[in-house]
Amino acid sequence: MTNRYIIPATPDHLTDLQHISRQTFVEAFAADNSEENMRHYLEERLSAAQLSTELSNPDSAFFFVLDEDAIAGYLKLNFNTAQTEPMGNTHVEIERIYVLRAFYGKQMGQALLEQAFQTARESNASFIWLGVWEHNYRALRFYEKNGFVAFDRHPFILGDDVQTDILMKREL
Repeated sequence: MTNRYIIPATPDHLTDLQHISRQTFVEAFAADNSEENMRHYLEERLSAAQLSTELSNPDSAFFFVLDEDAIAGYLKLNFNTAQTEPMGNTHVEIERIYVLRAFYGKQMGQALLEQAFQTARESNASFIWLGVWEHNYRALRFYEKNGFVAFDRHPFILGDDVQTDILMKREL
């Protein structure tokens, strides 16, 4: 039995957040993207300075899922104007939900998703939404299994590669 629990991430957790952000992103996408585009994304979007800014934004919230004392994954939620698409205050965005490959199959992603639902309900949101890469079939199945439906698309820029994210949402 796993001793799994979720804690909020604060600016004091910047080093841990950067480490888990980079490691999970590489595990999830390095095999399907160029080294140059991956490097660019890690340096720009997952830099200490960028993550510090995000951690300090009152309209964003980060959570870690831990297995014993090891960080297994993390979640980033956006509210109001922090959302990557203007959805208004009745929607909450899951911008990032990533789990280390070593913890796949241990319900860590499900625990983070349940945390997202709970936090969104506590903020009186009617919907929760996210963007998922159209070629991330594992994630698409996970979200569909959890009641998300596709409603639009938007671009995701990875270095010089303009990719397509499928926007999905679920009523709360």
